[in-house]
Amino acid sequence: MQPVDYTTLKALAIELRDRWIPSRLEQVYQLDRTHLALALRTIERRAWLHICWHPQAAHLAIGDAPPKGQDTFTFSDQLRHQLKGLALVEVADIAPWERVLDFRFARRPGDAIVWHLYVEIMGKYSNAILVDRDDAIVTAAHQVSSQQSSVRPILTGKPYEIPPSLTDPSPSLTEAFERWRDRVALVPDTVRRNLTRTYRGVSSSLADTLAIAVGLDPQASTETLTPHDWQRLFNVWRSWLDRLETGMFRPVMTETGYTVLGDLSADQAAIDPAVSDLETGRDLKTGHDKSVHAIVFDYYRAQLDQQTFTQVRHQLSQKVTQALKKLTVKRDGFAKRLTESDDADAYRQQADLLMAHLHEWQPGMTAIVLNDFETGEPVTIPLNPEWNAVYNAQRIYKKHQKLKRARNAVQPLLDEVSTEIAYLDQVDAAIATVDRYRDATDLETLEDIRDELIEQSYIAAPQHHVRPTRDRDNFHRYHSPSGHEILIGRNNNQNDRLTFRVANDYDLWFHTQEIPGSHVLLRLKPGAVADPADMQHVANLTAYYSRAQQSELVPVIYTAPRHVYKPKGAKPGIAIYKHEQVIWGQPQQVDRSLL
Repeated sequence: MQPVDYTTLKALAIELRDRWIPSRLEQVYQLDRTHLALALRTIERRAWLHICWHPQAAHLAIGDAPPKGQDTFTFSDQLRHQLKGLALVEVADIAPWERVLDFRFARRPGDAIVWHLYVEIMGKYSNAILVDRDDAIVTAAHQVSSQQSSVRPILTGKPYEIPPSLTDPSPSLTEAFERWRDRVALVPDTVRRNLTRTYRGVSSSLADTLAIAVGLDPQASTETLTPHDWQRLFNVWRSWLDRLETGMFRPVMTETGYTVLGDLSADQAAIDPAVSDLETGRDLKTGHDKSVHAIVFDYYRAQLDQQTFTQVRHQLSQKVTQALKKLTVKRDGFAKRLTESDDADAYRQQADLLMAHLHEWQPGMTAIVLNDFETGEPVTIPLNPEWNAVYNAQRIYKKHQKLKRARNAVQPLLDEVSTEIAYLDQVDAAIATVDRYRDATDLETLEDIRDELIEQSYIAAPQHHVRPTRDRDNFHRYHSPSGHEILIGRNNNQNDRLTFRVANDYDLWFHTQEIPGSHVLLRLKPGAVADPADMQHVANLTAYYSRAQQSELVPVIYTAPRHVYKPKGAKPGIAIYKHEQVIWGQPQQVDRSLL
């Protein structure tokens, strides 16, 4: 994941000063352990400033409003208490080439500063620290004890100290070419490594951007560079410094991340016509149509969502698999006991035979052979030689009653476990269909499944867990060959909403027959009739979004939504239906590029 370097932080700070100073802090909301959102309002606009101190994705950016939910974090509670309603009057650098911004708050613009919120964007050492006017730390997102760091502990009540300064030289526009080249080439190594370790403020991504702008491989050795290569690299170096000084940034997304410097190769071509034949902008994915904050916010939201997606999916798959294994063992045990109870009637018949033939019993017998009442076949009845015939018959009757009671007790337990297995199979199928991260809706789908399993007590709610309120249902949405809308539930809760709230009398409801899968709705206008191509298309999608995704032919049923019912007390996603018809779905015919 690309870290926020000094150049990006500089660009972010400049945009903040231009557009959001002064502004009023209206609200503070903490999304999770490493992510805070501040609602800022100016005369013209209102937005949310996101501050994140995640070890791999520390950043700050103006972005979307956070999801609605209860905030239970102490850090945000203290920020609300101290800062809410104050004016953000300045965003200052604490020192040259430091990745720390000082957000200064006052009662109103022009008044004395009363609070400082230091935002330190420094990789795994990132933090957010609230300091009063006397430079005493009031609260911190992450406190650091003296045992954790003897160099710079961060504790409430202690004075705030800026991070220790680096000893590397600072880049400068006044530095001569020869002096710059000698420094970078002093110890032979790759272009990337020599640029990053020679000067302050140069990240790996920046070094790559500078090298690629002049057609160099960042991994190339400095010993292989020609004098012309050095000159071109120095020219883009100066272009970078010039943009830092003037604040003229050009944020763009790239194939591997983002850059706030835009296409530096164009600057180099203007200086040196010899590089005009370079494939300028070859790694750019978008134009200069977004602000630095928008680029940074979109990038880190996608990266963090993808990381969270992988973690949540692994957790859910593991929990569901473990639960299914335990339930399968229970089901097999109940089924075995039920099979044993099937012999209850045989014991009653043996007791009846023995009572009817008491005269044939002899003392000391260990077994007696009697003819069956109906078939006439001989039946061997074991006996206890110490008991008489009547007592033996009574004991056999008792065994019959015990097995009969066991059947009555075990059958409901077996039904309950079977229903639970069917439910978890449905959950497992929903997880399987979300096989990779495409966009934020995939993460929302897994989070909905996690919330559902928390409600059903299959997993414990994580600390500070907040269930966000969704503004809309993010069903899969497609269209049939005739243009009819197709809605597909992504999880059990969505399946219930789709079937019992969204569906109307004109629609058709689809589901794989006796196979876990999504509920599918073909939306039809009054009087409209789906043609065979539409029906086959929906059947193929229904089969694709089911446990039978890898099969060639899958039985799919369809019926009117009014013929679909939810059993009383059934878990989410469980439904029964009638008046269904069957059509064979072909999941392999689904065009994956359209999904």
